[in-house]
Amino acid sequence: MALYDRDYQANAYERSAVNVNQFVKQTYQLFAASMLVGSAGAYVGLGMASTIASMYWVLVIAELALLFGLHAVINKPGINLMVLFAFTFMSGLTLAPLLVSILSLPSGGSIVANAFLLTSVAFGGLSLFAMNTNRDFTTMGKMLFIGIIILIVASLINMFTQSSIFQLAIASMGAILMSFFILYDTQNIIKGNYTSPIQGAVALYLDFLNLFVMLLQILGIFGRDD
Repeated sequence: MALYDRDYQANAYERSAVNVNQFVKQTYQLFAASMLVGSAGAYVGLGMASTIASMYWVLVIAELALLFGLHAVINKPGINLMVLFAFTFMSGLTLAPLLVSILSLPSGGSIVANAFLLTSVAFGGLSLFAMNTNRDFTTMGKMLFIGIIILIVASLINMFTQSSIFQLAIASMGAILMSFFILYDTQNIIKGNYTSPIQGAVALYLDFLNLFVMLLQILGIFGRDD
């Protein structure tokens, strides 16, 4: 499962409508740039997937270190962007072994394309819903965090059981959880509950990445002959 670790206690501060619009614009620009860099990392990783797989946990630790490092330099111009893009590139690299395993299936290319399309449609639809609904999803932080802990524990258990049915249940639960995270983070962004556009961008990036991974696993399980 891709990394998902962030500060769930966002600090709100007052902003004018103009400043909020500018904040949201910068956040989504950084999110788009992060997606491009992450895609570049995945593309590079495809050519060295076996090497990445052999040192996967080392790269995961490096990815986690970059994510924590990003929070440490979040308000340092220039350095924060370098760390953000280093993190997103690394996340693309660590995604490569999963992509290669899916692409090796008879309809692997279609599975990857469909997973990305479904993720994009879901992300866009949920974002629009969050922006236009009167329901407040910003109060769901603690519940979502508990859900992430449960998901991580279940994933660790399945590392030993190697059950496809259990993995399908985990991925399905994860897809639902990430959908709520999209609602949660989108509303936090538009309500000014993040102190930096980078903080909002990395939250959205993680939402998109994890939803893509969950859908990729679900479609991959159904696409296997066994």
